[in-house]
Amino acid sequence: MSQSDDDSTRSRVLDLIVEKGPVSAAQLAKVLGLTPAAVRRHLTVLEERDEIQVHSPSGTGKRGRGRPARYYVATAAARSTYADGYAELAGRALAYLSQVAGERAVDSFAASRGRDLERRYMPVVEAAGKDPSDRARALADALTMDGYAATVRDVGDGTYAVQLCQGHCPVRDVAGQFTELCDAETQAFSRLLGVPVQRLATLAGGEHVCTTHVPIAMPALRKRAARAAAHTRGRTPQRPEGTR
Repeated sequence: MSQSDDDSTRSRVLDLIVEKGPVSAAQLAKVLGLTPAAVRRHLTVLEERDEIQVHSPSGTGKRGRGRPARYYVATAAARSTYADGYAELAGRALAYLSQVAGERAVDSFAASRGRDLERRYMPVVEAAGKDPSDRARALADALTMDGYAATVRDVGDGTYAVQLCQGHCPVRDVAGQFTELCDAETQAFSRLLGVPVQRLATLAGGEHVCTTHVPIAMPALRKRAARAAAHTRGRTPQRPEGTR
């Protein structure tokens, strides 16, 4: 394999880690159609360049026999190579806006950006139907087209919730200073998906991915509760025998 082929494959490995991390060498090999050994060679180079690191999960579950699999995520240094636009200029602009017009002006700007996101993605999401899971996947595809490296992961068996994950955020550095941007984006996602979503982690907050919890059973639960309430209202209580 030539050096250019090596560089191209290594870039694909890094792109996948940004998009899907935490991810193992075996998972990367399956997606790329390579051997785990070949993938690990690229992982070694990426680690040496400080572009990826081993993910340390917060949970401490039981492990099976043998060496546990290593899962990788992209480092901040690697993410900085992606197009972040005019982050420094935008940060200064918002700081100036806050200084001369007050914090409410920043809130108003963030809300305006959230409405812009909603208008941009609503046609794609609406075309996916009413199911929140389908809508979340459509939103993830649209976000990926705009550089957010978004995916959807099932929570448990995927019956009650999924997670919308964004491996890249074009406004990460600015959102680190002005969390109003993250809050407005979360509210836009909730309106787009039609369910009350919850932001669990953000790149701006130092995590390796933005994670949004999306409850997908909410409409079904609401319908079931409404039917139960209607049934209860329509049922006349029976009087005990011997009473009038």
